[in-house]
Amino acid sequence: MNWTSDYHMHTPLCHHAVGDPTDYVAQAKALGLSEIGMSDHSPMPRDDWDDWRMAQADLVEYVAKVNAARAAHPDFSVLLGLEVDFIPGLEGWIKDLASRHDWDYFIGSVHYVSGHWDLDNPKKLSEWRKHDPFEVWSLYFQRLTQAATSGLFEIIGHADLCKKFCFYPREDCTPLFNTFLQAAADCDVAIELNTAGLRKDCKEIYPSPAFLKLARKHGVRITFGSDAHAPSEVGADFAYAINLAREIGFTHWCRFKGRERQFVPLN
Repeated sequence: MNWTSDYHMHTPLCHHAVGDPTDYVAQAKALGLSEIGMSDHSPMPRDDWDDWRMAQADLVEYVAKVNAARAAHPDFSVLLGLEVDFIPGLEGWIKDLASRHDWDYFIGSVHYVSGHWDLDNPKKLSEWRKHDPFEVWSLYFQRLTQAATSGLFEIIGHADLCKKFCFYPREDCTPLFNTFLQAAADCDVAIELNTAGLRKDCKEIYPSPAFLKLARKHGVRITFGSDAHAPSEVGADFAYAINLAREIGFTHWCRFKGRERQFVPLN
């Protein structure tokens, strides 16, 4: 297998992952990857925002851990990224984070659709039963489209995360998908093939094969991410994801360095 880079993985600083970046590098090298990117959940303006991300004071330690992995493995490419929540009104905060270190890329993700409801949080599963799924999916894709047009991100993360717990709308969501994908294409923002969905209730890659076919038609670029929360998940199901991308008709994937992109053939 000609492996791509794995650009989505976490550290214990987010309170729900294990293993230091050096452990992730060791697993990636064992698999035959030539590059990974750490992209832990970024801090928010308040440390009590939720309980699944690093605190503001942890950001320096996070960067130091990534640099330590680079020093320990000088023959291996380790990129410095962040997974950043897009919430309208916090654009200034994201720009501030971007100015603090020499990042290689930002993954823009939507977890919150309103207030303090992070729709993928199993602790808040009951919230889904209070809402019409189409209403939630509509709000989710509205925010995802805003993230794509914000100019703040190189990659949009797990683009149909709202399917995680299998609350599917009866209505056709294709118009929601197309609006987002056209925005991503117009703003030249990549989406990731995120294999974590295969390990969740939905048992399907993020985004779905049907969604990816639409992305190909719109000319949207792609990256790959395992969303690893443990070293054993690095590169998980990448053979499936790469073959799926090929079957759909993608010919290249995106590499990032210093927030600049290059295209790599999907051989």
